[in-house]
Amino acid sequence: MPLNLPDKLPAIELLKNENIFVMDNTRASGQDIRPLKIVILNLMPIKITTETDLIRILSNTPLQVEITFMKLKSHTPKNTPVEHMMAFYEDFEKLRKQHFDGMIITGAPVEQFNFEDVSYWPEMTEIMEWAKTHVTSTLYICWAAFAGMYYHYGVPKYDTDKKVFGIFEQTVLKPTCPLFRGFDDKFKMPHSRHTECRKEDILKCGELEVLAESEESGVCISIARDGREIYITGHGEYAPNTLDNEYKRDMAKGLPIDMPKHYYKNDDPSQSPVVCWRAHATLMYTNWINYYVYQKTPFDIEQIR
Repeated sequence: MPLNLPDKLPAIELLKNENIFVMDNTRASGQDIRPLKIVILNLMPIKITTETDLIRILSNTPLQVEITFMKLKSHTPKNTPVEHMMAFYEDFEKLRKQHFDGMIITGAPVEQFNFEDVSYWPEMTEIMEWAKTHVTSTLYICWAAFAGMYYHYGVPKYDTDKKVFGIFEQTVLKPTCPLFRGFDDKFKMPHSRHTECRKEDILKCGELEVLAESEESGVCISIARDGREIYITGHGEYAPNTLDNEYKRDMAKGLPIDMPKHYYKNDDPSQSPVVCWRAHATLMYTNWINYYVYQKTPFDIEQIR
């Protein structure tokens, strides 16, 4: 089944060119089935790129999924046209009375600030609290993962000496977890961040469990409340060229940046990236939708508590 997306969303045509099956609201309305409702709080600066990445990776589920994009009232993005935000995004205030089967909260370019110093932190905490009772399962990605573990469980984040930047091998610590159904013992995931959380801090909280970690990049995936909260410090959704674009952007700006590790063929930035993470990433998102959303959400969505 395809994803059910707002009419004229730019990602629809972009993904059709990749032979990915998506449909707009007009076509989906003719299907007699209750779709899963997924809300995405997109905090990334380049909204359309993130929308396309997430829609691409969600598109392999056999279930119909209806996507809603949420925005913050307390923050105005600088890198996305106002017209796009008005056409495709809804304020949290408008959505707060609704229930959703699943939610994704993305990373944000504020990771080196203290959480309380982020201008939209009060609204962010309100949304995270709301998600506990209005969403069956929430995926927190990168900065959102650190923010969620800090807000819900008091887990601190730490600045890293250098940017954690590249493709890093992860070890599955709990192979029986449904999130890893069909996984190998090890998998790879892109990371692009200046902060980390530490396993010892997570383990002090009895409600959190570490599911995957790396010798190089540290804790990757943690889970709480029987899968109602899943925290991912990396970016399985990244497209093949995302790290390349970040690296060349920072180089052009004269910023201190190391070449992304384990990414380019022969570690040569003039050669193409070696894509080695997308199969596991797609499987992980499919497992999330199946085992933590579809299998657990009530048919009457208003019964989510």
